[in-house]
Amino acid sequence: MFNIHTKTIEMPDGKVITIETGKLARQADGSVVVRSGNTMLLATVVAAQEHKEGTDFLPLSVDYQEKFGSAGKIPGSFQRREGRLSDNEILISRLIDRALRPIFPEDYHAEVQVIVTLISADAEVQPDALAALAASSAIAVSDIPFNGPISEVRVAKINGEYIVNPTTTQIKSASLDLIVAGTVDNIIMVEGEADLCTEEEMIEAIKVAHEAIIVQVNAQKEFGVEVGKTEKRVYCHETHDEELRERMNKELYDKVYAVCLEGNNKKEVRKEKFGAILDEFIASLSEEELAEKKQFIKPYFGDIQYYASRNMVLDERKRLDGRKLDEIRPIVCEVDFLPSAHGAALFTRGETQSLTTATLGTKLDEMIVDQVMLSGYSKFFLHYNFPGFSTGEIKPNRGAGRREIGHGNLAQRSLKKILPPDSENPYTIRVVSDILESNGSSSMATVCAGCLALMDAGVPIKAPISGIAMGLITDNATGKWAVLSDILGDEDHLGDMDFKVTGTEDGITACQMDIKIGGLSFEVLEQALMQAKQGRIHILGKMKESIAVSRPELKPHTPRAFTIVIDKEFIGAVIGPGGKIVQEIQRESGATITIEEKDGKGYVSIFSSNGESMDKAKKRVYGIVATPEVGEVYDAKVKSIQPFGAFVEFMPGKEGLLHISEISWERLPSMDGVLEIGEELQVKLLEIDPKTGKFRLSRKALLPRPEKK
Repeated sequence: MFNIHTKTIEMPDGKVITIETGKLARQADGSVVVRSGNTMLLATVVAAQEHKEGTDFLPLSVDYQEKFGSAGKIPGSFQRREGRLSDNEILISRLIDRALRPIFPEDYHAEVQVIVTLISADAEVQPDALAALAASSAIAVSDIPFNGPISEVRVAKINGEYIVNPTTTQIKSASLDLIVAGTVDNIIMVEGEADLCTEEEMIEAIKVAHEAIIVQVNAQKEFGVEVGKTEKRVYCHETHDEELRERMNKELYDKVYAVCLEGNNKKEVRKEKFGAILDEFIASLSEEELAEKKQFIKPYFGDIQYYASRNMVLDERKRLDGRKLDEIRPIVCEVDFLPSAHGAALFTRGETQSLTTATLGTKLDEMIVDQVMLSGYSKFFLHYNFPGFSTGEIKPNRGAGRREIGHGNLAQRSLKKILPPDSENPYTIRVVSDILESNGSSSMATVCAGCLALMDAGVPIKAPISGIAMGLITDNATGKWAVLSDILGDEDHLGDMDFKVTGTEDGITACQMDIKIGGLSFEVLEQALMQAKQGRIHILGKMKESIAVSRPELKPHTPRAFTIVIDKEFIGAVIGPGGKIVQEIQRESGATITIEEKDGKGYVSIFSSNGESMDKAKKRVYGIVATPEVGEVYDAKVKSIQPFGAFVEFMPGKEGLLHISEISWERLPSMDGVLEIGEELQVKLLEIDPKTGKFRLSRKALLPRPEKK
């Protein structure tokens, strides 16, 4: 019934990965199950036989989904079923998409859908490092045209050693963590984070990853031959008018090149001038020519812009907006921009602008993390918003898309590295970046603005951080290449690389690289990293002109936080029966209190908007958790009166006997009229009975002893 084929890949470090096809999802154009340890991924690919008329791009959709049943869990949602993709699933979908998309033929425009599903989870084997391998393998055993295979691995630096596809436990102690994708010859995509690694360390990590990628790609090629899928389907998705193409190049190239050479720093001005050239050409055509050739005119004019812009950079060493190759656009930084925010910054670089806020909340504001392989809470999160008006466009505002989630995640990973550890940070921190203008590198503007907002809020960061996007223009025919610092939106579209790097003056904290061409040498990569470092430090200098270090004090309207560490046995006393005590403290003081147990201790976090409220709450908590000490003096309150004395509360929840003989140096015949319920007085703790734990208190020990007659 099944025609099963299996391929085993033995990695250099002894890890084993298997690829199987022929058993699951047999009606897809290609399907495989990739397994490492107990982690199993089912990858399927289906492509339409024909493209839709008028489509001039690759309609590729990639979805990665984790089934909760794969880890023996039930979803925490209201309906208890998998819903829309989580942010984590979207991020992994993007990793697959960015690795696959450049490898399809440029003239292939049929709709393609790739679905990768986690069907079995192993807590120690991360699926994101296997997802692109699974997707590429599914295409390799199909007849879909593809210039692959490709593969993807994780490489981490742990205790000075580079490890490919480390375990989950190992990743926790990694100083560098990268996901790298590539073919046998080239690197396609890099994404990851680091604890201030050097440029040399990052290059070495990519080299180690590429060696493992080569092994996996060769295995896929052999597997495709074994399955018998060496013949790919024939297609014809493009028609051309070479005569028109040649005419347009001859008449328009020099005009477009001249506009590029003007070095206009306003994209709208360039757009208008390019548009005028196109309109003039269209006006020169007869109605019959226009009707016949209309479908080709804009694509061919786009090609002219593409080559003119690139050639101008390579030949003139000058850019579209007139800058030098390593020149950064003008930067303006403002902090304390929004008076009611806990921290706010406006960062403007050229025509890219981010308005970012930092908000400090309590433990109750922590984000709930409910994933297949991870559950818990997050104390720091960043949201990135990209409205249509930022590029002068109209688009519906329907929540964050995949691009916004990806850009926000890069900024979040960057800023996370400079925050104080959770043990020293009582706050939940939310950073929100609203992009108000965009002409390239808005995610890096978010990193810069986010850092400024955190410092403005008084968060004690380890060091200021900035980010920069690097570009690349190459010409294989002439061997010319140029690395561009702080790229424009046009340079991202027309260029061969988008390489984002974030870090402090001392090292890199995160990176994201997408390469659109083959043959990127490590010489070019090193040049890009070193040029990025220069740009990063330049931007940090501009940022420090507005604020150099975190504010020493929080703003007056920012809630104050204080954490009291108590012994585990006192947790119940602070909470009280049914939460009675902690609710009473919150009601009387006006503070917000959260209590959690970790590492065998209790952590009482107090949040308040003013000092008086904070002091009241602290006093109550300290009173509950303090241990009575013999010889200490306490403020007490009379709770009940008996013939032999009074019971007084000298600490919250702790009462002792003030015997009639210990009230005064004079002998009292009775308790009548001596004390009243609710009366406050000072007492001294004389003794704690070792058997019963009862407290013996004295008031007369604090009174002057009368002279003997």
